[in-house]
Amino acid sequence: MSATVLVIGGGQNPEHDVSLASAAAVSAALRLGGYAVTGVTIGRDGVWRGDGLPAGGDAALSLHHALRLVSEADAVFPAVHGALGEDGALAALCALAGVPVVGSGLRAGAVGMDKWTTKLVAAAVGIRTARGRLISADDIGDLEFEGPAVVKPVSAGSSHGVGLVSTEAELLPALRAAAALDRRILVEEVVRGREIDVAVLRERGGVRWAAPPLEIHAPGLFDTATKYDGTARFTVPAQLDAAEAAALKRAAIAVFDALGCAGVARMDFFLTPQGPVLNEVNTMPGLTAASQVPRMFAAAGVPYVDLMTRLVRAAL
Repeated sequence: MSATVLVIGGGQNPEHDVSLASAAAVSAALRLGGYAVTGVTIGRDGVWRGDGLPAGGDAALSLHHALRLVSEADAVFPAVHGALGEDGALAALCALAGVPVVGSGLRAGAVGMDKWTTKLVAAAVGIRTARGRLISADDIGDLEFEGPAVVKPVSAGSSHGVGLVSTEAELLPALRAAAALDRRILVEEVVRGREIDVAVLRERGGVRWAAPPLEIHAPGLFDTATKYDGTARFTVPAQLDAAEAAALKRAAIAVFDALGCAGVARMDFFLTPQGPVLNEVNTMPGLTAASQVPRMFAAAGVPYVDLMTRLVRAAL
């Protein structure tokens, strides 16, 4: 009898639609891979909906009913990006229920989602990050413009709330946009370099390896609009010399291990003349066949269906 996998999509954050797309693609791939798949969607209102779940009720009552689906699954695949999903919330739920979860656990999800804490962890293992400062939303009116900077919420995904500030007049609106998503805001120096992503996979048995890096070619800041409007181009494998590729893969695996990641995670870097600079970590990256991580593993000879089944095997 094939294993049953519960795929969770949706979520209560701005990445809801992207998560639905990932969940649909993951479900289709796992069925092709021979798994029995059940699905549930978390609405923007927090209500869990799916086949076999009673309609109506609030978030708590719907979760009560959805726990039956969790308990009946051999593994849960939480394809929910962003807060209350990727941040370890769903991994914690599965841990409490005693059900294996695909991907990183609570600690790695929570730390990886927190860009400030990720910077501290990266620095501890010798990986460079952009110089920056952490400020509270309560103090944004007191911040002085000190030159071009990138402003971002500490915990948000898909570049929501991220802004490039070039003039003093742009600073306060950028801070307010970030504060709308998180009361903690990161203000970083602008790093000039090639944007290179590296995906790391932990296989069943614990072996970790990095796929060929991918380069992003965007007309400006790789913000939310650019990520989804088709204007960005990707080159995979990125055109790198052996030393550059080795340095990026080394850095990606070091961060993966330091955070305690599992399954697959994507590390986003700027490649500068001085070497890689970590931008951020995604412990539940986009997982449609056209997303960056599946593209990287396809370049390594691992097709999409195979990648999804490897993730489930590692969890089981």
